Amino acid sequence: VQLQASGGGLVQAGGSLKLSCAVSGRSFSSYTMAWFRQAPGKEREFVSVFSRSGAFTDYADSVKGRFRISRDNAENMVYLEMNGLNPEDTAVYYCAARTNGRYSNSGANYDYWGQGTQVTVSS
Repeated sequence: VQLQASGGGLVQAGGSLKLSCAVSGRSFSSYTMAWFRQAPGKEREFVSVFSRSGAFTDYADSVKGRFRISRDNAENMVYLEMNGLNPEDTAVYYCAARTNGRYSNSGANYDYWGQGTQVTVSS
């Protein structure tokens, strides 16, 4: 399984970005997909998750109401729409896949990771 994240960039505070993650593998629809981020000097943190059943999504408190996760099982894609960005959202964003098990907000439970895409929000 390979993941390729894209869509990052430089945006002003209050702006929007949409991240994409392309996933190889024939069983994408059975994967739990998530986004994590890591800011400079900080530990990696959970951002959002989309359950494999499609029935459940969850968000970190810091992004609730501003970010939206979605997936397209026909295209093996997962997305993260980010609105109302602020400088605290500056980080490298990673998509991750869990091939077995329920949704989780712990990075330790994910089997595969993308290379990350940089999001920088200027004030």
